[in-house]
Amino acid sequence: MRFFIGVVFGSILSTAGVMADDIPRTVSSQGARVYFISPQDGEVVGETFTVRFGLSGMGVAPAGIENANTGHHHLIVNGELPAMDKPMGSEVKHFGGGQTETQLTLPKGTHTLQLILGDKFHVPHDPPVISEKITITVAE
Repeated sequence: MRFFIGVVFGSILSTAGVMADDIPRTVSSQGARVYFISPQDGEVVGETFTVRFGLSGMGVAPAGIENANTGHHHLIVNGELPAMDKPMGSEVKHFGGGQTETQLTLPKGTHTLQLILGDKFHVPHDPPVISEKITITVAE
């Protein structure tokens, strides 16, 4: 999947004639927010569970599609926020098809999850649309 995203992303940049360092940031809608529908902060889940993404004040569009006030989800698992001025890479899970949920399988223990919206080029919006970081516990 990462290879496919890289190929698609690379071809989008090539087609647009834009170098990664020259990508302008897309403005987010005032008051836009991204959040977790499930799981909730502090929830105990099984090793495989569904994560549902919520978004208000903007719409969801696949990567490479330019529609005003839209973006697509990126999920950070046990990590930190990426750079805000360039395309997100392997530090996030990309949902460039416009997906609003996914199944995750994580080992037992405590984990953090955070969402960040990306524009057509996988660059965070300006200002960035970022969820609160939640903590979940994976149990048997």
